[in-house]
Amino acid sequence: MKSAYKYIGDAWKQPEKSYVKELQWHRLIIWRKQPTTVRIPRPTRLNRARSLGYKAKQGYIVARTRIRKGKRRKPYPKMGRKPRKMGHVKYTAKKSLQWIAEERVARKYPNMEVLNSYWVWSDGSHEYFEVILVDRSHPVIKADPKINWISEPTNRGRVHRGLTSAGKKSRGLRNKGIGTEKIRPSIRSHDRRGK
Repeated sequence: MKSAYKYIGDAWKQPEKSYVKELQWHRLIIWRKQPTTVRIPRPTRLNRARSLGYKAKQGYIVARTRIRKGKRRKPYPKMGRKPRKMGHVKYTAKKSLQWIAEERVARKYPNMEVLNSYWVWSDGSHEYFEVILVDRSHPVIKADPKINWISEPTNRGRVHRGLTSAGKKSRGLRNKGIGTEKIRPSIRSHDRRGK
């Protein structure tokens, strides 16, 4: 006997082949007209949000944001130089689009901390993510032993220090063992270690 969350999860594993595709194309018409970052009353992917720590209680909110796909757009140099010194192509961010989306939402809600995020949809020009935020000073959050760790001062601004799941993945911290000696605690601090 499968639960409702299991059915939702199975549909989102292959959204192109399930009812999700038809549903999302109708939603995209509305999403494109809305602001870049908008607070939503409930998660679009309930099973994914719950697995990442979301609870339907006070102190939690969900915000959807869109971010432009592709590489960094750099202005073309006006003065002459060698073509290989133009510095126009092959410039990419050191962060994933999901991490950048989390940071932008965190700036929009400065009293909240980013708990996690997940992919919702993408079209030709944008990726859509939903970000779970927690109010670090809310009495309900402080009284909950499962989430009150986020109220500690050491977790202030965690998304900007790459401490969310998307941030750790971009920093290469999903890998362990041989070949990963230079990524902990961070690439910059490892370079400074011998100096």
